[in-house]
Amino acid sequence: MSTAPEHGADLDAGVPDDASVVGPMHGAGRYESLQPQGGVADVLRRYLLVTKPRIIELLLVTTVPAMVIAAGGWPGTRLVLLTLLGGGLCAGSANAINNWFDRDVDAAMARTSKRPTAADTISPGNALRFGVVLGVLGFTLLATTVNLLAAALATSAILFYVFVYTMWLKRSTSQAVVIGGAAGCVPVLTGWAAVPGSDMSDPRPWLLFALVFWWTPPHFWALAMKYRDDYAAAGLPMLPVTFGAAEATRHILLYSYLLLSLVALYAVVSGGGLVFALPAGVLTLGFLALAHRLRREQTVQRAMQLFHYSNSYLALVFVAAALDAV
Repeated sequence: MSTAPEHGADLDAGVPDDASVVGPMHGAGRYESLQPQGGVADVLRRYLLVTKPRIIELLLVTTVPAMVIAAGGWPGTRLVLLTLLGGGLCAGSANAINNWFDRDVDAAMARTSKRPTAADTISPGNALRFGVVLGVLGFTLLATTVNLLAAALATSAILFYVFVYTMWLKRSTSQAVVIGGAAGCVPVLTGWAAVPGSDMSDPRPWLLFALVFWWTPPHFWALAMKYRDDYAAAGLPMLPVTFGAAEATRHILLYSYLLLSLVALYAVVSGGGLVFALPAGVLTLGFLALAHRLRREQTVQRAMQLFHYSNSYLALVFVAAALDAV
């Protein structure tokens, strides 16, 4: 694994200038149309954006299949909805606090400069208080309507994402998304623990946790290749910034093979059912093919092909695991 330069060091020192290989950075973000409109609806929209709802959707995609697998069938609509609501509040809490802490680097990047916290259309204090309140509500809801273990797991993800990833790793090492990505894997365990009678010693939730853990780096590094100039401008030591596109694509390929090994291992441990093994195997080979293509053609176009495929990949693999369990 590569090591990051000291914090504050020249991020371009010793790194091949492969910008011409990667291609131009796409500078547009998601918030350009976020113009002040006034009214309650506008305020609510800004607070919703602070929670990063697209990321929450991705996290919850792994929660329901984990619950179905733990229950060996549908665990009950009420339990699913309460777990999703509590987990969503906790994820929104982590993201809101992340936006509060990262408002300085967000303001330095074209992609995120219009975020409500970066543009100061939501005050830092309000964003922080909002995040804390969401976390308290999420823990309370899960503890009182689901169980204490699910609540503790969801809250541990908030603490890890905020204090370990956001406040420490993100600004100090190119391997931040590897270690910090563990926070995004916790919804699998939360969903599993939410089901009455589920056994945390069962290897399946931990293998699914590991699958998300190994999926996260190639998913995020592909996106980071597109916004490399943005991350460099903000002083963040993302892998494509500190070591260039060649090293980033090598790591992406390595983690893609690790992903294949985990899919194979889960297929064996879960009983080798073809309902999982066949679609998950084909999907992972597709992931590998895109990673190899990106390794050969280190361009923004190829990086984004892998990034978009990885979004669908994770959801489909988890659906296959759930269908296989029932």
